[in-house]
Amino acid sequence: MKVGICKENEKVESRVAATPDSVGRLIKQGLEVVVEQGAGFHAGFPDADFAAAGASIGTSEDICAADFIFSINLPSAAVLKLIKSGSMLVTLPGLCEDDGTLKSLADNKVDVLALERIPRISRAQSMDVLSSQANIGGYRATLEATVQYKRFFPLMMTSAGSAKPARVVILGVGVAGLQAIATARRMGAQVWAYDVRPETSEQVESLGAKFIDLDLGEEGSGEGGYAKELSDEAKQKQQQMLSEELQKADILISTAAIPCRPAPRLILEETVKGMREGSVIIDMAAATGGNCELTEAGSVVVKHGVTIVGHTNYPAMVAADASSFFARNLVNLMELLVTTEDDKLVRPDYMADEVTEAALVVHNGEVRF
Repeated sequence: MKVGICKENEKVESRVAATPDSVGRLIKQGLEVVVEQGAGFHAGFPDADFAAAGASIGTSEDICAADFIFSINLPSAAVLKLIKSGSMLVTLPGLCEDDGTLKSLADNKVDVLALERIPRISRAQSMDVLSSQANIGGYRATLEATVQYKRFFPLMMTSAGSAKPARVVILGVGVAGLQAIATARRMGAQVWAYDVRPETSEQVESLGAKFIDLDLGEEGSGEGGYAKELSDEAKQKQQQMLSEELQKADILISTAAIPCRPAPRLILEETVKGMREGSVIIDMAAATGGNCELTEAGSVVVKHGVTIVGHTNYPAMVAADASSFFARNLVNLMELLVTTEDDKLVRPDYMADEVTEAALVVHNGEVRF
């Protein structure tokens, strides 16, 4: 069986779904690997390194002739049309924005495994690309804050005077938020964090930060460890109660998101107006509308003296390691996608495994999402 590695759209993505290391691991599993020419260039993995690891270098047509096609983002429509029947596309298809692409792939008898649907259970942790990439995103977003903030993060004492540590507030205590807390603490900042899920307070405090506890009259804990959308009344109460805390911050790193919903608006313009000039907002939810109502996706803007950063792909800013983490997740997943019988690689019954059953959104010509 053959695995094909797609070249991403370089205008929006610098990562790649495989590395020379992961190629070697796939080959040890008995698979052939073909990598699209130039696929790893922007992540620092030249074609020669993939070839040295045992992969062949090919065209997009060669990739689409493989049995399994790995891609971080959904390939272009032109590429999707080339995928042979009976293949499986393993990717992040953006299910919430599906425009009929899944139905077209189903009609062409192409299976689609949506990596965002991998369940958050213990045995699937090593395959969870959302967590691995969010971890990197939280780290890189905090570094971005240090670039945009024109002061020190830690307490600094010199012969010329001293500087107070930055006050950092993290909104949303998921994987990205927890990494942002840990990174800001390592840099010496004073850190506060807020989440609608009260059970996250212990995680916040274990990292040396303080939890902002608001009584909203309802909890925001959803399924699978994610937050759920609050009622309109609770949203209004949340905005009012948060505003005072947020205006004290030098740095706001906002990560709050709800699957398949616009990002919750937690930072109103009135809140921004009340922040100290020179403060920074890093809005990690910019791609889904932003937690701040002044965020402009893909841009860095200054409003009311506050710098608001709307970058939409922080993992791609750490392309080499982000690709390595992503690729290792796929190597681990591959152990569920193929098995050995009579010294031959075969596909097991995907519906008999809770991980593949949940993640296969197109299977045997049927859209299951």
